[in-house]
Amino acid sequence: MVLAWGWTPLTAQAEAGTAYGARVACSCRYVGGRELGDCEKDFLDGMGMVSLSEDDVDRSVTASVPLIASTTATYREGWGCVLEAYED
Repeated sequence: MVLAWGWTPLTAQAEAGTAYGARVACSCRYVGGRELGDCEKDFLDGMGMVSLSEDDVDRSVTASVPLIASTTATYREGWGCVLEAYED
């Protein structure tokens, strides 16, 4: 019962954290030209559970919190980094 009560806020925080992380890291990597590992320095406090991976071919970065949330941002010429649509 307690797990169900706390799951919704945890999921919402993970989704917000991965969206922020993907967008910031994508911009850092593909607009700023920094290494992906260096981009984690731009994260806010409390984002230690968010991990990053990149796809150089698609010029995208995916941020994830294991088993809870994952979000991808892709660099688009003229637009910068944009979040990909959520899939239910």
